[in-house]
Amino acid sequence: MNATVKAADMPVQDWPVIGLIVAVHLLALSALAPMTFSWPAVGVALFLHWVTTGVGGTLGYHRLIMHRSFQVPKWVEYGLLFCGTLACQSPIEWVAKHRMHHRFSDTPEDPHDINKGFWWTHVGWIFHKLPCDHLMDQYVKDIAQDPVYRFFDRTMLLWQALLGIVLFLIGGLPFLVWGLFVRLVAVYHSTWFVNSATHRFGRQTYDTGDHFTNCWWVALISYGEGWHNNHHAFPRSARHGLRWWELDMTWWMVKGLRALGLATKVIAPPRPAG
Repeated sequence: MNATVKAADMPVQDWPVIGLIVAVHLLALSALAPMTFSWPAVGVALFLHWVTTGVGGTLGYHRLIMHRSFQVPKWVEYGLLFCGTLACQSPIEWVAKHRMHHRFSDTPEDPHDINKGFWWTHVGWIFHKLPCDHLMDQYVKDIAQDPVYRFFDRTMLLWQALLGIVLFLIGGLPFLVWGLFVRLVAVYHSTWFVNSATHRFGRQTYDTGDHFTNCWWVALISYGEGWHNNHHAFPRSARHGLRWWELDMTWWMVKGLRALGLATKVIAPPRPAG
């Protein structure tokens, strides 16, 4: 790092975020999880993982709100926004930092710069207040003034608490532990691996000027986001799995919305041969 950078500009640890993420992991990985195991509870966790990561995160936050790779009515957009909020990830900060990531991929200005190591790219950047944080507003001018976005951004933790209450009332402690805490741990890491593992595993199909790869197992746990080299080659594409064997469940959801007449102006490159 440049020696002229002031100490005040260095990333500092974000203790509230660290505390939240560590607490969720401890509750998920403690004796509570095996003690409360049941197949219905696992089923609830898997279903909510799809709703919050697949529908909310990859379809909503990423392909719709971040890249505007298709258009939907506002009520559908807000529904996807709500599902993403249930993944306990701030929509405004998520979109802002992802746009920074695309602009500065694999450089020091990238919030999750791989040059700082695998751990930093996976989760370290989330544990810190970054020098770029004060620049976020200029990357989210299209959503930051929307009162619905601001409302869900401010009430993100409240929705987790309400979801936990509903899960407990429906299925007791097993549904609460697996549907909230175990599910959130799975949500976090399936999202973080898109940044970290696609720098270390897989292969590059396109020369995109960065180090991202297409990684099949990351695609499986992230509903198609693991085809990250494809994505950086065609960032506005609603389809990330470009070859017939590149499984992309989020693209299936986009096609479903289009078939229902809810998704229009869908952006997708032609399938390559092979």
